[in-house]
Amino acid sequence: MSQTTVITEEYIPLKSRIWVSAADASVAILQNVIGGGALTYYYTRVMGLSPELASISWIIFGIWNAINDPLYGYVSDRTKSKLGRRIPYIRYGAPLIALSFILLFLPIPAGENPQTPLFIQLTLGLFLYDTLYTAIASAIYVMPYEMAVSNRARSGVFIWKIIFMAFSTGLPLVVLPIIQPGPGEDAAPFRFIMYLLALIMAAIIFFSTFFYREKNFQQAEKQYPFLKSITESFSNFSFIIFLVTSFTVIYVQTGLMQGVLYYFDEIDVPAMSLYISLAAGIVIGVFFWVQQRDRWGVKKCLLVWLAIFSAGCFVMLALGRIVTAATVSFFLIGLGFAGGMYLIPIMNGDVIDYDEKRTGLRREGMYAGINSLVTKPAISLAQAAFLSILTRFGYQQGLPKGLQPASAETGILIAWMLIPAILLLISCIVTFWYPLAGTSWERTKKELARIHEEKERAHLAALGYRTAENQSAPIKSPIGEQE
Repeated sequence: MSQTTVITEEYIPLKSRIWVSAADASVAILQNVIGGGALTYYYTRVMGLSPELASISWIIFGIWNAINDPLYGYVSDRTKSKLGRRIPYIRYGAPLIALSFILLFLPIPAGENPQTPLFIQLTLGLFLYDTLYTAIASAIYVMPYEMAVSNRARSGVFIWKIIFMAFSTGLPLVVLPIIQPGPGEDAAPFRFIMYLLALIMAAIIFFSTFFYREKNFQQAEKQYPFLKSITESFSNFSFIIFLVTSFTVIYVQTGLMQGVLYYFDEIDVPAMSLYISLAAGIVIGVFFWVQQRDRWGVKKCLLVWLAIFSAGCFVMLALGRIVTAATVSFFLIGLGFAGGMYLIPIMNGDVIDYDEKRTGLRREGMYAGINSLVTKPAISLAQAAFLSILTRFGYQQGLPKGLQPASAETGILIAWMLIPAILLLISCIVTFWYPLAGTSWERTKKELARIHEEKERAHLAALGYRTAENQSAPIKSPIGEQE
């Protein structure tokens, strides 16, 4: 007698949504300090490393990213453990990333010529930190795709991620300019805060892994060899479009967070009112993009979001010294940050789902690795370009806050906003060719959800778990094994 398979709506428990989002935000806070400009500011303005050597360090570091990210993605896709393919890297990498973060700020004997020791510490510290960051952040990033396939179920995770990311983005933006020491000031309190931050964030990352789980059937699938896995990923045209937008967003976020430290140092505007405007843009943006995703579809949301984000950068570039214009700019940029936090993961999930339709495999790790291969250099380029433009406009790293020449103020606005505004506009134009939209694509998503449920049921039954179709099997708890 044949049985009818009933596909229920996917659901991710509230505790899982909260904890995976908290872990994601914890990693993001550490990364926003390292990649968002605070580390470069600390080494060049506080410790005295030359901007030229700092730029070289970031460029060398970018080369390492070209190797470790896709390699990690390949390895993680093929990982087999009772915890899953991703959770072991998150759980056991947490204490190590705290140590690597602390080492970047640990004072070392520099002697009379500190340039070489500081350059070595920055370069090697970035290598160690980013290796661990890649393993942990990539695993957390793809967890929603391991937990569910429908955009509705994933959206529940992404909403919580936005709530937490508002803190992980806003906290460094607001707090770092306050606690960051200037040239000649005592850096010990700042270092202590960095050490404490690393330990707290690592604890959250570690304990989060006891509150969510992966779908286990994906471990049983045979994956492509390394080179074929890469070529298959680039054969996915929607992924090419995604990479353009992803590169842009990481470059923009890095540049914006780095530039704000210099902006409030030298340009006389009320920081608190601008931060309130930014926060308002983020909060309103969260509700707006969540509501419009079902009404407009992902593609139209992407187009509108990129246009708004670009407009905010152009306003700041042209009128950043005028308080009213800067307030409007910060609001639009807040809408942009919210859109990036919500829409980019949704877009990435669709790209990975389409790959499964093409290949029959779930390859989140490889896609995350290749994405990082593209976006990590964006961090290095944003850092190097910002410092290079500042230098050309006469910015002097050794001067106390507020004493830069007028040309340097212009240089700050240009280094901060020009390239991000152009990149966002280009991404908006490119997104017109994004193919994953319409009723046909929605039908494909529903079919994938059905296939996933059948695969998970078959995999659990093969391992001896009781399912609706296998009532004679012994009772086991897959969640219990995870926890």
